[in-house]
Amino acid sequence: MTKYIAKRLLLLLPTLLGVIFLVFLIMALIPGNPGRLLLGIDAGQEAVDLFNHQFGLDRPFFVRFWNYLFNIVTKLDFGISYRTRAPVIGSVIQHLPPTLTVAVFSVATALLIGVPLGVLAAIKRSTLIDSGVTALAMLMAAIPSFWFGMTLIILFSVSLALLPSHGADSWKGFILPVISLAIPGSSGFIRLTRVTMLDVVHQEYIKTARAKGAPEYSVIWKHAFRNAALPLINGAGMMFGGLLGGAVIIESVFSLPGIGRQMVTAIMQRDLPLVMGCTIVLSVIFMVIILGIDIAYAALDPRVRTRFGGGSYGN
Repeated sequence: MTKYIAKRLLLLLPTLLGVIFLVFLIMALIPGNPGRLLLGIDAGQEAVDLFNHQFGLDRPFFVRFWNYLFNIVTKLDFGISYRTRAPVIGSVIQHLPPTLTVAVFSVATALLIGVPLGVLAAIKRSTLIDSGVTALAMLMAAIPSFWFGMTLIILFSVSLALLPSHGADSWKGFILPVISLAIPGSSGFIRLTRVTMLDVVHQEYIKTARAKGAPEYSVIWKHAFRNAALPLINGAGMMFGGLLGGAVIIESVFSLPGIGRQMVTAIMQRDLPLVMGCTIVLSVIFMVIILGIDIAYAALDPRVRTRFGGGSYGN
């Protein structure tokens, strides 16, 4: 198991380096002068040249990339924002909690909705309940999150005045964003749970458990669901990673001060250090999630450890 984890950790370094280089290259290829864009069209050429010189933008691409990478490795220095003149890492950390909060609770809520409905559809296969749950999942998948979010604002904030429509001043401000993402997201867990449970409930060990007189609740949740849960771990991790980088629309709808809105603003303003800082932090979080999924797979399925770790089932 240790060897397997070490191999997965070693793969993270070249992946992260590739992400940093790719984003740095894309930002460098965007046409336009960063100094002119940030200082405005009325700024003198001397001021623009001074700005570019202060931030090293007049140096060759590979020199700038190497200096940036060297500062991260040796000093954990992600640079200074062109726009705010504040350290990038502090700004990223400040805007990260709202995004993480929405992502964590959205995935958890989607699982709480999707898994029981998927199990119900599987054990009631080819019945009216199964058809109803499947139709509900298709309806959920067709709901755009941003439209659903605005509908919730009209209903619960404007009409009923029960929940805030924007901001993250209290825990109530996260309820509507979480619901907006969890309801459409739960459709995938319904379908995935149903399919995996259908593959498991007809296995011989399930028939054996029933033949021994095990309670139906124990058969479904202790025996069947335990072996059907592996794909759900991967699905939850991928949904969480997608929400980290793709929740900018919901953050805009609810005016949440998250990292998604911050990164979009930085891209529009060509604030390279801030874009890089947001990208690196999100990439590290996403890769840690993938690593956690791999470790969970290896812990729950000995075949994974054997294939990639080189050990036996007992290791």
